[in-house]
Amino acid sequence: MGAYAVKFQLLALGASLFLGLSPMAAQTDTLSFWQSAPEPNRQRIKLLGYGEGMALTATYAGLNELWYSQETQRDFHFFNDNSRWLQMDKVGHAMTGYYVGYLNAKLFEWAGLSQRKATWIGAGSSFLFLAGIEILDGFSDTYGFSYGDVVANFAGSALLIGQEYLWQEQHIVMKFSFSRSPYTNTNPDQGGWGPRENNLGNVWYEELFKDYNGQTYWLSANVNGLTGWEKWPAWLNLSVGYSGDGMLYTSYINPKDGAPYQAYLPPNPPITYQRQFYIAPDIDLRKIPVKNKALKTVFKALNFIKFPMPTYEINARGANQFYWLFF
Repeated sequence: MGAYAVKFQLLALGASLFLGLSPMAAQTDTLSFWQSAPEPNRQRIKLLGYGEGMALTATYAGLNELWYSQETQRDFHFFNDNSRWLQMDKVGHAMTGYYVGYLNAKLFEWAGLSQRKATWIGAGSSFLFLAGIEILDGFSDTYGFSYGDVVANFAGSALLIGQEYLWQEQHIVMKFSFSRSPYTNTNPDQGGWGPRENNLGNVWYEELFKDYNGQTYWLSANVNGLTGWEKWPAWLNLSVGYSGDGMLYTSYINPKDGAPYQAYLPPNPPITYQRQFYIAPDIDLRKIPVKNKALKTVFKALNFIKFPMPTYEINARGANQFYWLFF
């Protein structure tokens, strides 16, 4: 649920902030819209409180209408899905927890709170928001309350807070990239064959959220900030990535008969259920020297996307390879 949750939350939060913040561009002659308040600004804090409330209400209402209302409800129960999808969904939950917290922290810094206080509020609100979605899952017959998801959500928030205490800056950020996988026609939303335990989507924007085979999650480290090495370009990061392949179904082993799912797959070519790791340089858009404040804000907003760069892949089957450009 992490990918869907952040999609709804960001849309709702963006809409509420746009409606609420637009008039503030000219609120005073001395403080522009793009400037953070030098001290707690009651008007901005109040506005963020209303915006967050609207966002949460819209998110939970939207999820209930579009998702949970289509599901059979039952008593609250737990669900252990830690072995599924090569833990790709768990990494996605961590990234959701990190960026929802990061966004909220920056908003409260803009409202004049200290960086540390804003980070605590951002990380805490992110964790509580995602915990609420897990509780909704707990009443769904198809899913359940996943403690693995909660741990992953906490890990994302912890990455945010930990760096605040270590460096007062986010030198290591989580990033995302996506390329369409060759498996989308094998198990699409409608039809298909084999055990019906996964829908990979019908069009690219569904695949973006549903097809874990096309997703890659990254930890991108700012070398200049971490080491203080001035000769290293401030905008050039080093990153490590993680993805999985061959995930037509939730796991490699069919829980119904204990047999590998390979038995259901076409023999030519064989599909390998495997983990993949990557090493690549990256560009930290936050460090690009631009003077335009609006453009600088856009760069910061897009920094969660991994920049296409030469990449070396290490995979479980030993067929390591180099890509001139990988996204």
